[in-house]
Amino acid sequence: FALALAGLCTLISCSSKKEEPLVIWTSCKEFATYVEQFNASHENAKAVLVYKEQPARALPPAKDEQTPDLIIGSWLKNSTTRKYFTPLDYLFQERDLNRSIFYSQLIDYGVINEKQYLVPISFNIPAIAYDARQEENLPAGKSLTLNQIKECAKAFNTTDKAGNFTAMGFAPVWDTDFLYLVSKIQGASYREKGNSFSWNESAMEQTIRYLRAWTLDCNNDSTAEQNFQFKYLTMPEYKQVISGRTLFAYMTSDQLFTLSPSQLQPLSFRWVQSNGMSSVVDSIITVGLYKHAKHSSQAELFLKWFFTTQTQVELIQIQEDMKLDTRIFGIASGFSSIAQVNEACYPTHYSQLLGKLPEASSLTLPNILPYRWTSLKQQVIIPYLQQSSDTNALEAVEDLPNRIADWSKQFF
Repeated sequence: FALALAGLCTLISCSSKKEEPLVIWTSCKEFATYVEQFNASHENAKAVLVYKEQPARALPPAKDEQTPDLIIGSWLKNSTTRKYFTPLDYLFQERDLNRSIFYSQLIDYGVINEKQYLVPISFNIPAIAYDARQEENLPAGKSLTLNQIKECAKAFNTTDKAGNFTAMGFAPVWDTDFLYLVSKIQGASYREKGNSFSWNESAMEQTIRYLRAWTLDCNNDSTAEQNFQFKYLTMPEYKQVISGRTLFAYMTSDQLFTLSPSQLQPLSFRWVQSNGMSSVVDSIITVGLYKHAKHSSQAELFLKWFFTTQTQVELIQIQEDMKLDTRIFGIASGFSSIAQVNEACYPTHYSQLLGKLPEASSLTLPNILPYRWTSLKQQVIIPYLQQSSDTNALEAVEDLPNRIADWSKQFF
């Protein structure tokens, strides 16, 4: 990918010096194809791509670095990065972009201080996968609540004469992202606070009680869950659920639909919801116009071209026709922020989405999160949830404020 991208950028740079191509920073590898299609369809506007693993942390550009025009990635909406963007309200006022085509919650997510600084590109939601042959054993519908997952998993459990588990439906501790999801559903309400974050303390306490009760009620204790996982669940998630040893595997929509057709074929899934709402995965992909952009008019043309149903449907088809070794899900590895794109072509390419597309009214968006959220989540929140929910733990668990302080010493 890196060589192909470098070649693309070099080709465009060498052949179009007079055109002053717009510069796009992105962490999304899919945009190499998108930029190629944009360049092929526009004679008087070209774009070059600069790959940034974490665009939010690359701002502002170094003195000797080419100034970006558009920045595309996650974690662009926070106090550290938002100051680098120019409001895009004028594109909607001049009808270059149409607010009504976007999911309302997603387009509102890009609003800061009543101005549209960011435009959403793609998003993902949580899902629970299982062997399709288990369908009749689950409640009807296209979603499951945490309590439904818990009860179905408990009913799936079996033990031998010695009381050892030979099948275990599910344990939250098996997937750290599921632990985190439980905390969000319980109302932890993580949000940016300076370089760190705040949270709802009572909701966090409720999360720990809920996770511990799940383990004790369904799976005896944490040691039994860990032993079962070590003994039976060393294969990928999609294989776990068809092994007959476990009922559920947690996946986000992009993880589920980047499985190959043969891997996906024996599976079915439900969205994980609470009160009919899906908690959108934090890493929403958005685009912003850099406040010192040198090619604003070309950037505007790119946005106008990209944010149409026709363009995105064509891009998805092109991706499918390329038959890449690694499957790409939808637009920028997620559901499109444009509802009509999802309705028009996703079930065609992902047949299991037929009748299961996310509804506009069912999306819950995350709060503003710090740009180092991935690190905070992995090094602070997840270990805290793991240790606090361990029913066999003998030592006192370090609290979140102390963990945050230790984390801050490493980065600030």
